[in-house]
Amino acid sequence: MTTLTGGGPTSGVSSPTSLRRIGSARWRRRNLTFDKISFFVVFLIIPVAGYIGFVVSPFVQAAYFSLTDWSGFTPAMNFVGLSNYTKLLSDSTFLQAVGNNVLMAIVVPVVTLGVAMFFATLVTVGGSSRGNVKGLRNSSFYRVISFFPYVIPAIVIGLIWSQIYDPSAGLLNGILTGLGLEQFTSFAWLGEESTARWAVMFVIIWGLIGFYMVLFIAAIKGVPAEIFEAARIDGAGRFRTAVSITIPLIRDNVQTAFIYLGILALDAFVYMAALEPGGGPDNTTLVMAQQLFTTAFAKGQFGYACAMGVVLAAVTLVYAGLVFAVNRLTGGRSEVGE
Repeated sequence: MTTLTGGGPTSGVSSPTSLRRIGSARWRRRNLTFDKISFFVVFLIIPVAGYIGFVVSPFVQAAYFSLTDWSGFTPAMNFVGLSNYTKLLSDSTFLQAVGNNVLMAIVVPVVTLGVAMFFATLVTVGGSSRGNVKGLRNSSFYRVISFFPYVIPAIVIGLIWSQIYDPSAGLLNGILTGLGLEQFTSFAWLGEESTARWAVMFVIIWGLIGFYMVLFIAAIKGVPAEIFEAARIDGAGRFRTAVSITIPLIRDNVQTAFIYLGILALDAFVYMAALEPGGGPDNTTLVMAQQLFTTAFAKGQFGYACAMGVVLAAVTLVYAGLVFAVNRLTGGRSEVGE
């Protein structure tokens, strides 16, 4: 009878437990190579550390400062708890800024994406109804022209339009009065409560339509042409095709664009700093970011300003959550799941 140990015929043969240990060690040596370790370090550990250091940490600090009376210019600070947030509930100016932001977060994405989708549809599938599905003639030219405003920095766009809206020497009033509309002589587009808010939102929409048009064009190009051809054979018109086929098939792109535009509208600091640095007539264009900046740097109330920042972050998260919820309730997962 042979044994598993000693100097017999089977000398040197390990037990099943030893074999498993040896196999596990070899598996670890084989898989934990330098390339894999360096990949994890470069593409996982460093980005996560950077995200924690430059994104999460400032948020945590802002949340802590919002519970103090820190002035921002001295090291001294006293813990005041939730008094800054209680003060915000009775701050009529800040509440008005919140209302202005919410209105912009509704109007700007809806109008921008609606117009961008319209032009993207024309450029991709809005051409002749005969032959292959195609867009309008010279669609590449329209694509470049529409994208041009997006490459201009937002602050430059704001400054340009502030000159266009100028009451005395602005291009807009000059064109309108040249057409015989004398009521627009020296009309202050940014100084009238009835027009200031809409004039500012128009500038934001004008500057962003081109980018989202190109985004939707790329998404529509990814839809097989056979689907549009089948819809045409079934007698679907352009509007019906856009509503029933194009938009549902690029729903994820629309959702992402809506969130990005909403976040921009909830900030809009750059545009407002160029067009309405004082908040507009009766604060009709004042946004939360403007009030935060004024409170922190003009009034020296950094703790109170940090509370505004926390509220702004919370409103942004709620907005994104609502967009995801609406997308899911309207069947956003059906195309992906099926």
